[in-house]
Amino acid sequence: MNPTTPEALADGEKTTDTTDDLTARETEQRDHDETGPGDGTETDTVEETDDDTGEETSGRLAAASAAVVSAGLGVVGLTGAWTGRVAAERETLIGQIKTSSGGSAAQQINEIYGDAWHSTALVNGLFGLLALLVGTYVLVRPAFGAPARQPQAGWVRAVARGGIALGTLGVLISIAMYFDLIVALPTAAG
Repeated sequence: MNPTTPEALADGEKTTDTTDDLTARETEQRDHDETGPGDGTETDTVEETDDDTGEETSGRLAAASAAVVSAGLGVVGLTGAWTGRVAAERETLIGQIKTSSGGSAAQQINEIYGDAWHSTALVNGLFGLLALLVGTYVLVRPAFGAPARQPQAGWVRAVARGGIALGTLGVLISIAMYFDLIVALPTAAG
């Protein structure tokens, strides 16, 4: 028979001597765990560990958030932002005002279309550059400061690298747009 279970008697009664003994030992252990050894060293250690863990957790959370922000900025750098559209419309309006009193067709193309195209490229390039900088910061940050007990999560590094790749691509496309390497400005016939 198992000594931890009550023994069955022939008349159907059970003895609880072993069960009572186990229950008393478990209660004693619980009391000891709740009160500690009495000098407070165990609880002080737990509190310090909790503080360190909280700081590390917030640092890991900040790195993960920054990696996601980097990827988001990289996507915005590639697809364009609302601010880029507003800047382009502003340049178009300024070009229309400048050429309303007259101007050559080449000047109208440059003022109305070219400046708007370049301002869109500039804004998208800034978003791409931000993505590149934030992603690089996430990857380089663990190399500085106190070493962490746990390395940076793999998905955080992967998302940061994705942000860097998208940011780099966005900056390159914006440079090509700004200098009319992708699509040249239309020329006036004449």
